[in-house]
Amino acid sequence: MNTIAVIGAGTMGNGIAHTFAQSGFTVKLIDISEKSLEKGMATIAANLDRMVAKGSITEEDKHKTIGNIITYTDVKDGVVGCDLVVEAATENVQLKFNIFKQLSEVCDHNVILATNTSSISITQIAANVVHPERVIGMHFMNPVPIMKLVEIIRGYNTSDEVTKIIMDLSVKLGKVPTEVNDYPGFVANRILMPMINEAIETLYNGVGGVYEIDTVMKLGMAHPMGPLQLADFIGLDVCLSILNVMYDGFKNPKYAPCPLLVNMVMAGKLGVKSGEGFYDYSESKKAEKVSKQFSK
Repeated sequence: MNTIAVIGAGTMGNGIAHTFAQSGFTVKLIDISEKSLEKGMATIAANLDRMVAKGSITEEDKHKTIGNIITYTDVKDGVVGCDLVVEAATENVQLKFNIFKQLSEVCDHNVILATNTSSISITQIAANVVHPERVIGMHFMNPVPIMKLVEIIRGYNTSDEVTKIIMDLSVKLGKVPTEVNDYPGFVANRILMPMINEAIETLYNGVGGVYEIDTVMKLGMAHPMGPLQLADFIGLDVCLSILNVMYDGFKNPKYAPCPLLVNMVMAGKLGVKSGEGFYDYSESKKAEKVSKQFSK
């Protein structure tokens, strides 16, 4: 396995492309937006510069990594000659179904098709593909170049051979692959999202403020960041989408998103990406200033 296509140049897509390229793979980064590709490549370059400054890689390593990435705006052109395609598009069910249907039409039948979905059924995605045994979940964590975990999710039809190939490949990337079964939210988000949602409910019910809730979880539970800060970092729209997938999948009210989360997403308060969520990021990307909406 030498050539990898990554679909989507956003936060997760450019991180996945960076990780494969830094490990010596030829990477074809695909996005329908040229602007998104330029932004994604700029992000990769900036992240590599930080790694050079810290001494974790050399300037030569940086140039080799960037040189391993080729950009495309057309999926059909981008997937030619690839051994693996990793889809990292927006967490939207129909969008992913459409992408995999297209991949099934333009990729050879021996190409492994992976999705970075954080909650959507691998079995459902694979239903849009000829030879669904080659479809698997590779749920990377953000920021991809740093975080060690990759959740490997087998669909109902995913073959043992494909699972082993992807597990071994993840190790070659310096990651720790963990195999889980195909249920809404998998393991990571099935546990994480109800906690984030409960933190939002706690704020919504006036039990504590943004800073107070995050401080309790950081100092009392040894979490590196509080759940509200983490929600901002993930993106409140992404959190809402994952909760909706789990609520639809389990029909259990404990997964129903808090009305405050729904309203914030509708108002465009999405966290770091929009400049405001539970914290105000207009002056700093760090969660140092509580959003005016929640300030006492």
